Amino acid sequence: MTALALAVFLSAAMAGAWVVADRSGRSGHADAIWTFATGAACVAAVAIGAEHGARAGIAALYLLIWTFRLGVYLWKRAAHGEDPRYAALKAGWGDRAGVRLFQFLQVQAVASWPLVLSAYVAAAAPRPSLDGYDLAALAVFAVALGGEALADRQMAEFKADPANKGGICERGLWGWSRHPNYFFEWVGWLGFPLLAFGYGWGWLAWTAPAWMYVLLVYISGLPPLEEAMRRSRGAAFDAYCARVNAFWPWPPRSAPTAAHERGH
Repeated sequence: MTALALAVFLSAAMAGAWVVADRSGRSGHADAIWTFATGAACVAAVAIGAEHGARAGIAALYLLIWTFRLGVYLWKRAAHGEDPRYAALKAGWGDRAGVRLFQFLQVQAVASWPLVLSAYVAAAAPRPSLDGYDLAALAVFAVALGGEALADRQMAEFKADPANKGGICERGLWGWSRHPNYFFEWVGWLGFPLLAFGYGWGWLAWTAPAWMYVLLVYISGLPPLEEAMRRSRGAAFDAYCARVNAFWPWPPRSAPTAAHERGH
């Protein structure tokens, strides 16, 4: 019954996101609402499954920070105009854009379930006291939050310089990965299998990092964003792709030219 209640909550939240996106003309607001709703459902799952207060507290604290940081960031970003990913989707949907957007957002509600399940399983791990696996999870969460915050700050500083308008950022983390923010977003979910270690159902905690990797790399993250970048930046973006890995951070294969060292 509890699982059903969380599923209904997520579905209702994304129905509300559809209304907000439709009335505001800022579909990116739906991503922020998804983050807040998913975070709330995950925290509820942690509270339901909690076997050890401190371990559940670690999971809940990370989820609250993740939810607030990402949700606020996405909401502010949506205020600048329509998200190019959603604009492309709507253009392809044509006259049925409203209905198709509603369906798309309901799919996003379903996509939250593996994350909620992982949060529940991590909190339900019955190890009697905090141990090295919990400390390792804390370290993973800290790296994820720190890396994502650094990537966002580097991009924000780069965009703040008018001289970089229309270019491609290759400074800092963006010179090692075309999407370091997505990479560290994924890293954070690796902490939940560590919290769940030793629990009979602990393997289910791997559903979050596995599903997030698929979403970010193959579905709603890299593909639409890179297609939009390719349309707007052309050959410069192709050259960037030839130098820098899409997801996994790695030293660039060659140095950028002065013409390409700009922000996107």
